[in-house]
Amino acid sequence: MPTQVIVLNGGSSSGKSGIVRCLQAVLPDPWLSLGIDVLVDALPPALESSGEGIGFTADGGVDIGPEFRRLEAAWMAGVAAMARSGARVVVDDVFLGGAASQQRWRQALDGLDVLWVGVRCESAVAAGREIARGDRARGMAASQADLAHEGVGYDLEVDTTRTESLACARLIAARVG
Repeated sequence: MPTQVIVLNGGSSSGKSGIVRCLQAVLPDPWLSLGIDVLVDALPPALESSGEGIGFTADGGVDIGPEFRRLEAAWMAGVAAMARSGARVVVDDVFLGGAASQQRWRQALDGLDVLWVGVRCESAVAAGREIARGDRARGMAASQADLAHEGVGYDLEVDTTRTESLACARLIAARVG
């Protein structure tokens, strides 16, 4: 069975979004990009301050509430439904819960051919990218660099510390069936 979903997991500013854009350029078929930022951007602003949704602390921490988890589950089911309907999908996520986050995706994607990819980047390099981006709370990249990978199993890992997005995308594309 050909790969239907590629899940990229890594901390903030690790290079996942750049890899996704490169994957879309090098893979022969069209692939949709659905990242966790798409879900966060779709949330009503009131959920960010309510304690029920998602909140960001001054030191780069992320607080997840029960309403976010409910909406996240629905989003994951929707991503899986798109793949089951014939769309090829690249998911760009940050597994803040490590293995528990991967398990939620495994349940949603059950029965689909999934390529699990860990995107690593040295904490100091990711922190520098975070500053350059200017759209993340300082400390987020450093706090997530290792946290996102705790207990997570991968088919392939790439490291963007010294490897460009295109080279990483080519490694991943070579594994897509």
